[in-house]
Amino acid sequence: MAISNSILFIGDIVGEPGMSAVRSHLPALIDKYKADFVIVNGENVTNGKGIIESEANELYSLGVDVITTGNHIWDNWQSKPLLAKDDRVIRPYNYPPGNVGRGYKVAKSKLGNEIAVVQIQGRTFMYSIDCPFRAIDHILKQLNDKYKIVIVDFHAEATAEKVAMSWHVDGRVSALIGTHTHIQTADASLMPNGTAYITDVGMTGPYDSVLGLDKDVALKRFLLQTAHKFKMAEKDARLCGVHLKIDSETGQALEIKHFAVPDFERSVYEIT
Repeated sequence: MAISNSILFIGDIVGEPGMSAVRSHLPALIDKYKADFVIVNGENVTNGKGIIESEANELYSLGVDVITTGNHIWDNWQSKPLLAKDDRVIRPYNYPPGNVGRGYKVAKSKLGNEIAVVQIQGRTFMYSIDCPFRAIDHILKQLNDKYKIVIVDFHAEATAEKVAMSWHVDGRVSALIGTHTHIQTADASLMPNGTAYITDVGMTGPYDSVLGLDKDVALKRFLLQTAHKFKMAEKDARLCGVHLKIDSETGQALEIKHFAVPDFERSVYEIT
């Protein structure tokens, strides 16, 4: 009988509301799905910008195995020492050489097998860093012969770039999980050659907001077209993620399901 890994990927954790949602819901989700491996995106943990050591350690204590990040990791100088010392916190692989940190991590699941977690970053509407398509080809040449299960966090803005990447890696990775845009998409699916895909896993943070930002500040930025000080929103904290079931022998995805806790049946407009 084939053995499958049960993997949780939790979407972009934003500020203290996001951490509160993780504290409240992650242990129960691990139990519900009998998860043997947990990945979270933590680029926005420290008040929306980066992540520091104490926050990473708390996530590990809650059952997290690997923390991915993204472009906002560079906005917090306190994140750089963490990237330098803790290889469980990774950043996009395709930043130019000379930047601190690593673009992938291989860690053992509770089943005892090794899982490779890779992160790449898109270029459309973002910094013009090294090509993510050539970067993923480069790293997969190193990983595919050694590890059956490869999970990729594709941190990108454009949906077209994410969909294109899914076709580019189909059959070569177990899952391609989109992050960065903070809005969970409804396209969780299995690709023809066995790769699980979702365009964006969603935000773990305050939904009485504009992507985690205080609504009034966001509206002033749009209406007045001038800079206004960042202010974290606080209300309606929710956790978004996907559950993956991966065949441990072939590395192919068997199932992908997205979730939100609490779910979105109650409109944000009903918040008191």
